[in-house]
Amino acid sequence: MNQINNILTQISDLLWGWPMIILLLGTHIYLTIRLRFPQLRIFTAIRLSIKKDADGHGDVSQFASLATALAATIGTGNIVGVATAVALGGPGAVLWCWLTGVFGIATKYAEGLLAIKYRVKTERGRMLGGPMYALERGLGWKWLAVIFAIFTACASFGIGNTVQANAIATLAEGSYNISPYLSGAVVCALTAAVVLGGVRSIAHVCAMLVPFMAFFYVLGCLVILGINWHFVWPALKLIIVSAFTPEAAGGGFVGSTVMMAARFGIARGLFSNESGLGSAPIVAAAAKTRNPVRQALVSSSGTFWDTVVICLITGLVIVSSVMAHSDIQFSDGAMLTKAAFSKIPYFGTPLLTFGLLTFAFSTILGWCYYGERAVEYLGGMRWVKVFRVLYIAAVFAGSVINLSMVWTFADCANALMAIPNLLSLLFLSGVVVHETRKYLWSNRLDEYEE
Repeated sequence: MNQINNILTQISDLLWGWPMIILLLGTHIYLTIRLRFPQLRIFTAIRLSIKKDADGHGDVSQFASLATALAATIGTGNIVGVATAVALGGPGAVLWCWLTGVFGIATKYAEGLLAIKYRVKTERGRMLGGPMYALERGLGWKWLAVIFAIFTACASFGIGNTVQANAIATLAEGSYNISPYLSGAVVCALTAAVVLGGVRSIAHVCAMLVPFMAFFYVLGCLVILGINWHFVWPALKLIIVSAFTPEAAGGGFVGSTVMMAARFGIARGLFSNESGLGSAPIVAAAAKTRNPVRQALVSSSGTFWDTVVICLITGLVIVSSVMAHSDIQFSDGAMLTKAAFSKIPYFGTPLLTFGLLTFAFSTILGWCYYGERAVEYLGGMRWVKVFRVLYIAAVFAGSVINLSMVWTFADCANALMAIPNLLSLLFLSGVVVHETRKYLWSNRLDEYEE
């Protein structure tokens, strides 16, 4: 088993090395330029995300679609992952993470547009879409669409399920001495109660859960920044300066280079917002919208909230806390986060625990939908019920087993999802430009798709 894990680790390191980072970031920048900086339309995107498009075609509202995507995207990585980037790459990693999110908005926009453009309507009247449909219908690459769907289904059991369930069980045991078997059974039952209801049930719960959990987490971060207010501005300056001159960091931060700050910051940003991974467009295809560009804008706002806002606030909390408290000098991301939140009297640790629990559970729900649609593409609805049973069982299994190998396999599956999706984005970028010119650049956002 150790030998297999070592082989998977080597494959993961190869897949998520500099070539992948360059491919992802290069796609972000290429689409940003070719689409004339869709980031400038972010306030329009936010307005559309909270506005019901009652006359649009789809299964769920645009907000419910966005909430489901955010539920799968905003996970423990947003809390602990940013701290890990700071621990390994220094405070400058926060700036690189933030810049990755800014450019990633363009990629998430393109993914959302293609999801609507190439979605299909089933005999039951449901909308299905995502990179597998863009690859098959847009490029005629059925074989690559199948590969994408296979790795999406695999990834749903990994990063979307077992590792999240394990995080919940570990946190419950470490903080409150609750048996992993008990916490696993509870999370398993809650997951079953939601996912057996299908897309509308998942979307409904996510639409309620995501704003709630994000509000309390951001509130906790703002309280910490209030406690550290003397150090907020110095922390912001340090983040900017040390992104290019890491020796300026000093203090409780580990030594790093510009390359280390860039590598860990960019990687954390890419993992955090999932722009280019191909997961979010699967649920974007179910949205009620009148044309592809409207949903593309709504989808792009997900990256804004996930990385540009939440990851930046988290980074400021971590860096300002290290500067304000000399006793915070951990090189481990989880310990850095825990130490920062412990500075809130009485409520800090429970707030962090609540945030991690809700973020992890919402990720389980969001990725269940992604896995379902991948399985439906591969074998039809008759296999979806089987998938749901296995997915619910995996929640319990993930709570009680060691997951070092599962983590590594999940990383590999995510990378193998991203490659076909990025190819579809690059080869179909002309379609994205055409639709953008038709609806956005011509100020025809309210028109219906012909």
